[in-house]
Amino acid sequence: MILFLDFDGVLHPDINYNAELLMCNRPLLEDVLRSRPKVDVVISSTWREAHALGELQSLFCADIAPRIVGVTPRWREIQDDSAFGRYVRQAEIEAWLRSHNRAWQQWLAVDDQPHLFKPFCANLFATNPATGLTEADCEVLAQRLHN
Repeated sequence: MILFLDFDGVLHPDINYNAELLMCNRPLLEDVLRSRPKVDVVISSTWREAHALGELQSLFCADIAPRIVGVTPRWREIQDDSAFGRYVRQAEIEAWLRSHNRAWQQWLAVDDQPHLFKPFCANLFATNPATGLTEADCEVLAQRLHN
């Protein structure tokens, strides 16, 4: 299983940037990941455009950081005319899966922007951007990552 992770609206609220709230939900996600040790993480957040993989890994605890195995390509790097201009985040995820020979693998995206995915995308776990990931979300997320 691969978890594609957005930051804004997931690991912290996306309403306004309050430095005190940055990554406030990270411990919740890390607890879920500790309970699901076979889940790899790929960063799909726009943070990947400003930070190298090592920098992104350093934002997580030492036991979780090595499980962050990559970042999705940027939309403009994808040569996929079939999805041009639509469902950008899902297209980036699918491009990563193809380029890493993992298209057959189960995946789940945790994101607060459902419009970046095809309607009714079964692989999307949507969070509320006003709160980001909550304890209640984590119960459901852990179950989805188990199945």
